[in-house]
Amino acid sequence: MLGSIINICVGLTMAMVPPRATGEKSVPALHPIEARVIEKTNSQRAQHGLPPLTVDSGLLTSARRHAAWMTNSRSMTHTNQPVGENIAMGQNSSSEVINSWMNSSGHRANILNPGYTRIGVAAYTTPEGTIYWCQQFLR
Repeated sequence: MLGSIINICVGLTMAMVPPRATGEKSVPALHPIEARVIEKTNSQRAQHGLPPLTVDSGLLTSARRHAAWMTNSRSMTHTNQPVGENIAMGQNSSSEVINSWMNSSGHRANILNPGYTRIGVAAYTTPEGTIYWCQQFLR
């Protein structure tokens, strides 16, 4: 049912970025838009002398679940999970959402938090074209 309500990747190609190993775990395949948000997040961290975040399969699942819920319910609400989280709605690209987050003190603090080492992201769009974004972090 969710698949009929939510389109992944804002109508972009459904090609997946191959899985990557992080430590001993294999990370599920990333959608290209998820990979771009992670790349742009890590680029911001590098510009501030911080190490890159590693994709975490549990956070990826959690971010996807929460972004799907927000999209399906048309509600931008933070998760109740014990994670650092950035959410957004309406930006049309990974560059736009990263710029929005970097221009907000709380969101910027999450992206540049030196204590965070892991990340999971998701972006889903409603049939009307509104994109809901979710980025989650853990130590």
